[in-house]
Amino acid sequence: MTTPLKLGVVMDPISQIKPYKDTSFALLLAAQARGWSVYYLEPDWLYAERGRAKSRAHRIRVFDRREQWFALEAAESLDLATFDILIQRQDPPVDVNYHSVTALLALAEQTGVLVANRPNALRAANEKLLAQEFPNLCPPTLVTRDAGQIRQFLAEQGHIVLKPLDAMGGSSVFQIKAGDLNTEVIIETMTHQGLIMAQAFLPAVREGDRRILLINGEPVDHALLRTPQDTDFRANLAAGGRGTVVPLRPRDREIAAVVGSTLAARGFWFVGLDVIGEHLTEINVTSPTCAREIDAVCHNDPAGQFLDFLAATRRGRP
Repeated sequence: MTTPLKLGVVMDPISQIKPYKDTSFALLLAAQARGWSVYYLEPDWLYAERGRAKSRAHRIRVFDRREQWFALEAAESLDLATFDILIQRQDPPVDVNYHSVTALLALAEQTGVLVANRPNALRAANEKLLAQEFPNLCPPTLVTRDAGQIRQFLAEQGHIVLKPLDAMGGSSVFQIKAGDLNTEVIIETMTHQGLIMAQAFLPAVREGDRRILLINGEPVDHALLRTPQDTDFRANLAAGGRGTVVPLRPRDREIAAVVGSTLAARGFWFVGLDVIGEHLTEINVTSPTCAREIDAVCHNDPAGQFLDFLAATRRGRP
């Protein structure tokens, strides 16, 4: 009989999630269903002592319901080397604290723990800039904090979207057209904080933004099509977008085929691609979402597929 694996999920406070749509919760459910020993860790609980990565941790039981969805056992202080697998599911921003957490997880990785996604890869990546490694798949894009360059880009494109590099869920995303009276104040406000991304506006966003999940570089066979409300252009669910599960199109598979193996080779084993129309717009690697929504319709258990890949990888190591 195969010995059950010991899993730790590093995530933001579980008391604040929406369990019916939370992918980290889906991972906990899937691990529990497989009979694994499952532990809950929060990022701020990690620490290092004499070169050993450690953390406060709670063994956890989860329940697939909207109230009282988890129960924690008493806290333990554990050496992270005692885990078989650790999954990092901390939401952006990818700030100094996030980098420190990944550095601690890298210490655990050095002891033989399988950490997903790989901590050094996470620390080196920016989810918006990562897509720019595949420029032929992306809409026309400019990354700068130079207001003059943004004005010139707007004049060339006529209609653009501005995004901060470190936000998520559609937060602080603006669209502007040539001649808009608020253009200067928007550019001034955004560039004051540092580099921003400007992309040509894609009218296809009215038809929706597709979230495609990759597991070890291979796409899950259905995507979540997120369509914006009539009063907004942002399709993100966090910004009020509506989600519909749809089969992958040939173009979705083409994009996945171009980026998948490259990302998997770096240790980005669970990835969310954002595709609008024919274009790749973002590559999400910190805490990709939408597994629960896809599973609710297709019953294909993307979270479980990911865990099965991790289990096979861990058991295949010396």
